Amino acid sequence: MKIESQEISLSLLKEKAIRLFVKRIDKMHPFIAGNKWYKLKYNLIEAKKQQKKTVLTFGGAYSNHIAATAFATKENNLKSIGIIRGEEHFRLNPTLAFAKANGMDLNYKSRSDYRTKKTSDFLVKLKQQFGEFYLIPEGGTNMLAIQGTVAILDKNDTHDIICCAVGTGGTMAGIINASNKQQTVIGFPAIKGIKQLEHDIRKWTNKENWKLINDYVFGGYAKLSDKLVDFIIDFNNKHQISLDAIYTGKMMLGILDLISKDYFPKGSSILVIHSGGLQGNKGMNERLGLSLPTNQYL
Repeated sequence: MKIESQEISLSLLKEKAIRLFVKRIDKMHPFIAGNKWYKLKYNLIEAKKQQKKTVLTFGGAYSNHIAATAFATKENNLKSIGIIRGEEHFRLNPTLAFAKANGMDLNYKSRSDYRTKKTSDFLVKLKQQFGEFYLIPEGGTNMLAIQGTVAILDKNDTHDIICCAVGTGGTMAGIINASNKQQTVIGFPAIKGIKQLEHDIRKWTNKENWKLINDYVFGGYAKLSDKLVDFIIDFNNKHQISLDAIYTGKMMLGILDLISKDYFPKGSSILVIHSGGLQGNKGMNERLGLSLPTNQYL
């Protein structure tokens, strides 16, 4: 499938002699949005190859990965189990309501228990509770996910700089592996602190043409500010591109701020990967009384 890149027109870009493009992988699928489509592709193929009937994965209450996995497994005639961080609420938020409506069995773990999810004891208990399953890590990042996200870039993506939002690092690792040595890949993390994230990305790539910029997390994961909310709404009105408040909104605000500060050389061509995530805005709107743009299908 050919994915279009949309050029952004702003006086700032003309002034700084920068060209800015957005690769719309968020349009890959109405429900398996953006990078999740690439991450899940080979994992679901492998689950079927292993003749597993159930997929088990992890995520928070507003997780894009949980929502996408629920729909993708249903589409592939597989059952799904979501291990959800935090306490159960009787009124489900839009993300978990969508996951449950698509057949996902939601199971809640305290934050302290959830932190042990990678230990062998925790996984043994899950197998005792649920039987056999195909395990996909939180955020969907594993070797098969990297194999999928490599395909986000293609031969036409000859831009000098590639920018992407970063959660667990799997999307960025695939993009780095697909990039050439003349390109620089810049990641904008959604969380504070990048040492562990840098370590994780280095497990998936041997290339050195990349960096993380951690200056635009706006207080941390899922934290918002009036500045960020106003930016997302204004950007959507001007360019008809909806951004989410956890990942792509922070990234795009950061990119334009860096351009205004002459961070990028004049004449640079920048490609921004729109990795989706809009389903999360619906929950933000409901919880905080905002009017962020949402996925029209949800």
